[in-house]
Amino acid sequence: MALTPTIIWLIVGTVLCLVEVVVPTAFVACVLGISALVVAAIAHLVPLGLQVVLWMVLSLSLVFYSRRLVQHRAARKFDATEAETLTEILPGQSGRVRYEGNSWAARCEDDEVTIAPNQKVYVVARQGTTLIVMPQHLLHS
Repeated sequence: MALTPTIIWLIVGTVLCLVEVVVPTAFVACVLGISALVVAAIAHLVPLGLQVVLWMVLSLSLVFYSRRLVQHRAARKFDATEAETLTEILPGQSGRVRYEGNSWAARCEDDEVTIAPNQKVYVVARQGTTLIVMPQHLLHS
């Protein structure tokens, strides 16, 4: 069996995807493997130099896209979702909440709602170091 570029890209892609299973690399190895598998599918149509360039472009694009996807999902993942307001949160402005024992900057998701101090709120998202919250009474109506 001769090692054609297609077979080499298939092997490289498979190995990189399997590396992700054994050594978690935050999907980097898997993305590189997926790019290699895509190149394997068209390797018989383009010269080797262009295959390598295509693999690098696909890999970089997919790594950047997967980073944004992972960061977006991480911003919505919380261990605890309840917090308590420390200060009043005025419409469209920030206030302070106690979340997991620490004081955080917070804004209401609805820019027309005022949240009084000492109210239970739910954390629905995070933007940087600011939590996006909704008052308990609005979510349970």
